[in-house]
Amino acid sequence: MPEERSALSVSEPKFARWMFRGAAIYGVVALMPLYFLPAPADRPEVYYGFIGVALVFQWLFWIIGGDPVRFRMLMLPAVAEKLVFAIPALVLVTEARAPALAAPFAVMDLLLGTGFLIARSRTAA
Repeated sequence: MPEERSALSVSEPKFARWMFRGAAIYGVVALMPLYFLPAPADRPEVYYGFIGVALVFQWLFWIIGGDPVRFRMLMLPAVAEKLVFAIPALVLVTEARAPALAAPFAVMDLLLGTGFLIARSRTAA
């Protein structure tokens, strides 16, 4: 009788596929509306540059999700991408230097980064 495989199985990286593809979809949905908001008057290139780079990473997440075993080495940079927004955003919110609205998005990035680490640990090297 064949052994039943869980979604978290190392030999069948379904969790990693789900995690990265889901993150990519969430990221596009969360980031695209920002293009339609007015950019800050000072440094609009930083605002639009952030959105553009973040959208490129959604493409990378989609690629990783397509073949997690092959692209396992890119999972740690994917975690870093989540942390470089989440940590500074949370610090800035606690210092009242960023709007409170940034906190839920930062927390979501922390959760996704954690999910990426779990996916990496469950994906065969």
